[in-house]
Amino acid sequence: MDNIQLTATVRKPDIKANFLRKEGNVPCVLYGNDVDNTSLICTHKDVLKAYAKAGKSTLVDLDAGGKKIPVLFHSLDFDPVTDNIIHADFYAVDMKKEIEAEVPIKFEGEAPAVKELGGIFFVPRDQVKVKCLPTNLPHELVASVETLVEFGDALHVSVIQVPDGVTILDDQDAVIATVQEPRKEEVVEVAPAEGEEGEAVEGETAEGAEGEKAEGEAQEGKDESATKEGEK
Repeated sequence: MDNIQLTATVRKPDIKANFLRKEGNVPCVLYGNDVDNTSLICTHKDVLKAYAKAGKSTLVDLDAGGKKIPVLFHSLDFDPVTDNIIHADFYAVDMKKEIEAEVPIKFEGEAPAVKELGGIFFVPRDQVKVKCLPTNLPHELVASVETLVEFGDALHVSVIQVPDGVTILDDQDAVIATVQEPRKEEVVEVAPAEGEEGEAVEGETAEGAEGEKAEGEAQEGKDESATKEGEK
C-alpha cells in the first residue's frame, strides 16, 4: 500500500471548533513521540479519505504546517445525526520503537457449517492488539474459516496468520469467530376455547336423541301394521 498523505494547518487559539465545522473542516489534535500537543485543522474531505484507507492500523504521513510526521489515527468523534467526523486525534510514532495498535481481522473463505448446514457465522471479536515496529504494522490480519465444519466449531486467535516482526498480544485461546445453529421455530398447540368441547357433546347428544326418536316412530308404525293384520 502506498503511503497515505494528509495535510493539516496549525489552528490558532481564537478559532472556534463550531466555526471550523461549518466551513467543512475538522479540528484535530496531534500528540505523541517528541511532539508538543498541537491543535490542527484538516478538511473533512481529506480526513475522511485518509481514514477510509488507513483506519487505525496504517501509518499516515501527516504534513503538519510544513513538517512531515508519521502518525496513526488514534481516535475519531462523529456527529450522532449526520455521522460526519467532528474531531480527530493523531498519535505521532517513533519509527525506531515498537508500538501497540489494534488491527482488524479479515475472514477468508467459506465455512462449510454455514454453506452446507445453514449455520449463522458469529464474530465476537473482529480485531486484535499487536506489537511491532511501525514499518511492520499490518493493515489487517487474515484468518481462514474453512475449518468451521460443524455447529459450535470456533476459530481462536492462534489461527490468525501473523507476518514476521509482528506479535499478537491477545490470548491465543480467545475466540474470534464461531458458527451457531439457527434457532428452530417452536410449534405452539392452541387449546380449544371454553365451551367448544361442550357444544360438540351437546350436538352429539341432540343427534342421538333425534335418532332414537326416529327409531321409536318406525317401531310404532310396525306394531300398528301388525295389529291391523291380526284383526283381519
